[in-house]
Amino acid sequence: MNNTLPGLRLLRPPTVIGQFHTLFFGSVRMFFLGVLGFAVYGNEALHFSCDPDRREVNLFCYNQFRPITPQVFWALQLVTVLVPGAVFHLYAACKNIDQEEILEGPIYTVFYIISVLLRIILEIIAFWLQSHLFGFQVHSLYTCDASALEKAFNVTKCMVPEHFEKTIFLSAMYTFTVITVLLCVAEIFEILFRRLGYLNNQ
Repeated sequence: MNNTLPGLRLLRPPTVIGQFHTLFFGSVRMFFLGVLGFAVYGNEALHFSCDPDRREVNLFCYNQFRPITPQVFWALQLVTVLVPGAVFHLYAACKNIDQEEILEGPIYTVFYIISVLLRIILEIIAFWLQSHLFGFQVHSLYTCDASALEKAFNVTKCMVPEHFEKTIFLSAMYTFTVITVLLCVAEIFEILFRRLGYLNNQ
């Protein structure tokens, strides 16, 4: 039983803010995306209708409206942001490094800070991509260029279902990204302060 305790400790970040970030990231954000995201976006394609209301027109315009579905994008974002921390903890597990050694060893501290900086960069990239793919507001009408599908009409209007709920959800996902970036920045400061405190006590 005692042999498993170090491994269990390695699953937790070495800082208080890092542990809170993991809790926030792992529970609140994933729950929000998994449960509420499915409720808001789950049947969007089925209720997306254009004029004329024909299946091929609806499908063509929906693919134009959503180059990638929001659920897939946010799932990829969550997985991608997890990678730097997962790589570091795998490295720490292979080296049998505990939480205190991460903050006491200068090389380990630098490696951990780099992993946090990579998370910040990935979150900022995801924020930028989200703003370009989905914007900041979902409108009730979408203007679709359907000339490639049928020359009888060039532009058609499409109804976006539950646009107000989607705008609220979109704002929440932006907020989650900003919060996680701020937590990562705060974690770097905590690491630096604790590192300075360790050096002063020597």
